[in-house]
Amino acid sequence: MKAIWKAAVIAESDATVIVEGNHYFPPESINEEFLQPSDASSTCPWKGLANYYDVVVNGERNEGAAWYYRNPKPTAAQIKDHVAFWKGVEVRS
Repeated sequence: MKAIWKAAVIAESDATVIVEGNHYFPPESINEEFLQPSDASSTCPWKGLANYYDVVVNGERNEGAAWYYRNPKPTAAQIKDHVAFWKGVEVRS
């Protein structure tokens, strides 16, 4: 799977974890140069606290377009530190 925005490959992996229809990419598959930490967060009742990244490509910013769980609840342990995408980031094989 690949996560692509503005023709840049943000992440690529054959070992994503699918949860609720979202592909969570393992940390080692992320091209970190395209991610900048965000102050945004949200809470999922069964996964826990999600933190966000802004996706930035060639100076264009997609705020909060990536999220991850640093300390997920035990039921979501398989996605710890994995990154998922939305807001126009295309995830495809």
